[in-house]
Amino acid sequence: MKIKEITDVIERFAPLALQESYDNAGLIVGRPDDEVHAALLAVDVTEEVLDEAEREGCDLIVAHHPIVFHPLKRFNSSTGVERCVERAIRRGIALYACHTNLDSAPGGMSWRLAQLLGVENARVLEPRPESPGAGFGVVGELPEPRLLEEYLRFVKETLRVGAVRHSAPTGRPVGRVALCTGSGASLMEAARRSGCDLYITADLKYNDFMTPDRDFVAADVGHFESEYCVIDILFDVFRKNLLTFAVRKSRCSRNPIYYLV
Repeated sequence: MKIKEITDVIERFAPLALQESYDNAGLIVGRPDDEVHAALLAVDVTEEVLDEAEREGCDLIVAHHPIVFHPLKRFNSSTGVERCVERAIRRGIALYACHTNLDSAPGGMSWRLAQLLGVENARVLEPRPESPGAGFGVVGELPEPRLLEEYLRFVKETLRVGAVRHSAPTGRPVGRVALCTGSGASLMEAARRSGCDLYITADLKYNDFMTPDRDFVAADVGHFESEYCVIDILFDVFRKNLLTFAVRKSRCSRNPIYYLV
């Protein structure tokens, strides 16, 4: 099957027009008319994932994070990114990224995370005015209010998080939850305006936990942990639209962060 036939299916679900201006989603290595026979789905393109692709006979890797995010000035194998790109080209493995376009697509990343965490009646947290139904993050309600510690323990277990960092408890049960996969500090004000009791995201800095008036709790569950669901999202897209094309979920997508608890 030609790469273009596959990317057309992905981009119907997550159009490239939805990606942010700083992003590099789309086909990074390979040509649209190249023929491929099997795809490997991963969070990142790493040397371990490339090992896996070669073992499994996959000549296309569809990942969430673009392997090339900043311009490359040389190819001399001095960095992991250079080695991966060089190897993909030599081995004839195409690399495709579905990043912020999948983050903001209706039914995309935050929607799937909401399902995993039992958040119902989800709606977009920060809508994109020019794209109805699209936007970053979601907000919704739990079926029944839950104690903060109890619910965060559920989140920790569900996402296999090494440790959950969070701001000071408010003393209120958690009924309304806002969330954004990946780095979501920029949506903190939108979360506050939504009236949520808890905002779940990743990559929060020290000052992000100083929520004014203690009106809601901010929780950092880890970047990788919040975005691992990308593999299942992409698998569903393939299975519903490309029934005869071989696709595998990566077993070598690893969190680069380790926890000492």
